Amino acid sequence: MELALERDLKSGLEINAASRPTLAESSPIRQGNLLILGAALVAFFVKLFIAYNTFGTNDVASFYMFSGSLREHGLEWTYRNGVIFFSNFPVFNHPPLTASYLQFIDYLSRNAFLQERGVTFPFLLRLPGIVADLIAVLILIRIRDMTPQRRIPTWAMLLFALSPVSIMVSGFHGNTDPVMATFLVLTAYMCLLKRPLLSGIFFALSCQIKIIPLLLLPILSFFWLNRRAAIRFTIPLLLLTTVMWIQPLVKFPMLFFRNVFFYNSYWGSWGISYWLKLTQWSQFNGGFFNLPTAATIVAWTLKLGIVCAVLIIAWRRRHLSERALVDSFAYGWMVFFVFAPGVCPQYMVWLAPFILLFSPTMYGWFTLSSALALFFFYNGLTAGLPWYIGIARNNAGGLSQSAPWALWPWAALIAGLFYFWRRATQTDPTLRLFSVETLPAERSD
Repeated sequence: MELALERDLKSGLEINAASRPTLAESSPIRQGNLLILGAALVAFFVKLFIAYNTFGTNDVASFYMFSGSLREHGLEWTYRNGVIFFSNFPVFNHPPLTASYLQFIDYLSRNAFLQERGVTFPFLLRLPGIVADLIAVLILIRIRDMTPQRRIPTWAMLLFALSPVSIMVSGFHGNTDPVMATFLVLTAYMCLLKRPLLSGIFFALSCQIKIIPLLLLPILSFFWLNRRAAIRFTIPLLLLTTVMWIQPLVKFPMLFFRNVFFYNSYWGSWGISYWLKLTQWSQFNGGFFNLPTAATIVAWTLKLGIVCAVLIIAWRRRHLSERALVDSFAYGWMVFFVFAPGVCPQYMVWLAPFILLFSPTMYGWFTLSSALALFFFYNGLTAGLPWYIGIARNNAGGLSQSAPWALWPWAALIAGLFYFWRRATQTDPTLRLFSVETLPAERSD
């Protein structure tokens, strides 16, 4: 393990030396990076201000109830019974690390010293995401400098640093999604540095926040397998995951898999399921639990299609460069969001950094459309400005009301996929969509 880590560090140093800009280039690059960092710090303090002075959404309330359940009854009971706080509210569906953090901030929030200074549970819940956003900007600045042939424009980096989507999700919403996304950015960064061991560690950590990163595991597995480093990636991933999941895997595995691995988002709140729900057919109506037969079949068909598509992306692109792995992540997320039967508003931060690295122009359109959708979503939950608390009071609540606005980011992703496929086929007319033919190593897009 020590030899593997030493080898990873050595290869990383070699890449750093190779990607270092010349003296003539360094001054404007440094100025741009300082501007981006300054913008990220402004956003950081804006998010802190919002988190300190607001309660957040339903998710904050439910996490607070979950923390009490964990404190009183433990993880198994909470997985089994959940907390029915709102009508049709889902059971606890997060991995054990999130449960541990909820217990920790529950303890901190009851400390008299912190209470006197207004440090509450809702603030502590959002704090890791706010810090994670700042870390993500720092890593993206480094990636920007490492890939001069595809350097992200300063305007796009500034938009990411000041993203209204990130401000609303991390500063107001209250969930763990920004932390998960940052661990995935770190995973991709370690792939660029050719450090499989650290890549496995960061990927394992992302899966401890939410289970959805496992969707991208085939991309990473084929990437490292092609570089004869699959073992150095897999061992830390398996070890860390086993340590983190040992309690539920040993004591209540079926309950753990049911809650965490078979989680469903709200049907009819996004994309294809929204259009099907508009038909008013009873078989396409539903919210969270007990979907009708037709809706269940469609949902599982879409999920299976997403998994198959990601597997094909991983297989066909396994010989491409390290930089192309980031594009593979972007393709995987775009396929997921186009075909997912349900998407919650805070999920928009999952793919944002990878869309930025893939296509800054597309990121601009996606951010604009997502920001509008999220603004109307949160504004509906809070009954207008100023926002303090956003509560969905029936079934999918604001998700159903804001679904028409959510069509804009959905359409932006569809347009992006179509545009880049057309561009790829113009470059290589022999390229086929429904194929498992491996792309040659010299390709970079």
